[in-house]
Amino acid sequence: MRPGAGVTTMVLDAANADDAAEQARLQGVSVLKIKATRSLAGMAERDARSFPLGLFSQELLTLLEAGLAVVDSIETLKEKESKADRRRLLTQLVAYLYEGQSLSQAMERFPTVFPPLYIATVRASEKTGDLPEALSRYVTYQAQLDVVRKKIVAAAIYPLLLAAVGSLVILFLLSYVVPRFSRIFEDMGGDIPFMSRVLIKWGTLVHDHGWTLLLGTVAVIVAFIVWLLQSSTQRWIYEQLTRIPAIGERLRMYQLARFYRTVGMLLRGGLAIMPALHMTADLLQGPLRSRLSESANKIREGVPISAAMEEFGLTTPVSLRMLRVGEHTGRMGDMMERIAHFYDDEIARWVEWFVRLFEPLLMTFIGLAIGAIVVMMYFPIFELAGSIQ
Repeated sequence: MRPGAGVTTMVLDAANADDAAEQARLQGVSVLKIKATRSLAGMAERDARSFPLGLFSQELLTLLEAGLAVVDSIETLKEKESKADRRRLLTQLVAYLYEGQSLSQAMERFPTVFPPLYIATVRASEKTGDLPEALSRYVTYQAQLDVVRKKIVAAAIYPLLLAAVGSLVILFLLSYVVPRFSRIFEDMGGDIPFMSRVLIKWGTLVHDHGWTLLLGTVAVIVAFIVWLLQSSTQRWIYEQLTRIPAIGERLRMYQLARFYRTVGMLLRGGLAIMPALHMTADLLQGPLRSRLSESANKIREGVPISAAMEEFGLTTPVSLRMLRVGEHTGRMGDMMERIAHFYDDEIARWVEWFVRLFEPLLMTFIGLAIGAIVVMMYFPIFELAGSIQ
């Protein structure tokens, strides 16, 4: 509301609601209500991956190592940015830095773009005065996570492709080949073999209700995909997988690998153990998260890290020994990253072994399914040939 002008509506280009309110107050306007129409924060919420945080960190690291200041480095990145949304975000970051805010404080204005872990890494480096080293650790951290993720995805591509092709072949046989084979037996008289009756009924069903079956199949597939995308469904699937001894142990190891790597990076960056444990709690799911909370309480009471982790099942025999070595040498951050590397290697070996075992089993299952359909089509002909003799 502007004095003497009543209630008015203003459109401001701002990074968030606080920034919009500040701009309005500087213009002598009392703010009654703020409504976001198209903001950087909104852009990030719609697609948090639209801002290439890894590339931004790598480029910022390169400029800092070249001797540029933080403000100059981000201004350089802003000038070369071609996309308007990203350019606007970098412009606002530079504005906050010129206002006297630290880089971590400026990044906190964009929580959907810069995750808490990233902000904590930058904040810790501001205390030690070594931002390039912190960015280097974060870039390495992301690269190591991507390596494990890419190995799992690459291992899953061929089985998924094989299952998709096999399913399409089976669908083609059931929807096109089998109904046409059934016409051979429609005019048969006398005692029709059981397999012939199955073919005739299926062929009649597809012929009379083909579009209904097609739409129903598509609807079921879409509903299944939507069901899979639900967070509650994913939690339920995860819980079921954890109950399988071999798979559950590897899922637990994968979580612990991410947990140890993240805590190790934060400890090397200068954070204390308790803030590091608090920030990484979301990396663990289900019982492991509650165990971490109980373990953190023990550590807060003065119990050694290795003993607290062992008590609540957050270690393996190898990682326990390495944690004890880290406590004796005072290099807990380095040791936790080595533990994560050990877990990653073990997970990669297990995934490779599992894929080598699963692929022939999947091929056998698809072959048996296709073979059963083919036998169902030709078996009536064999029976008829036998009866003629």
